[in-house]
Amino acid sequence: MTSGAGFTTARVLGLLVVTLMLGGGQLLFKLAAERLSVGQGIVALIGSFVSLPMLAALALYGVATVFWVYLLHGLALSRAYPFIALAFAIVPLLGWLLLGETLGLRYWIGLGIMLAGLYVIASGF
Repeated sequence: MTSGAGFTTARVLGLLVVTLMLGGGQLLFKLAAERLSVGQGIVALIGSFVSLPMLAALALYGVATVFWVYLLHGLALSRAYPFIALAFAIVPLLGWLLLGETLGLRYWIGLGIMLAGLYVIASGF
């Protein structure tokens, strides 16, 4: 069993980097989805999955997974995993900033509540 005592500044930064990598991967998946050849036959659809955004997303997720496993060494999963929930904030923000998607008041209120909850979990109350 591992304890939560393994939190260091470097590990927290590492957890944030993994979360950013996952968020970047989601943005790349969205770009890949925009390039899908829907309605042009199965061969065209399958072929459109082999695009630069899709391959980059898969590579980014692969690297993030390896880094995640490395970070889990000596860390309690129950303390590390909540950092991944930050992706629920990062991905819509990336969509807003880079793709022009709309974020309403409910998003911002929910984001505040979520961040407060993550702080409570991470601080070990």
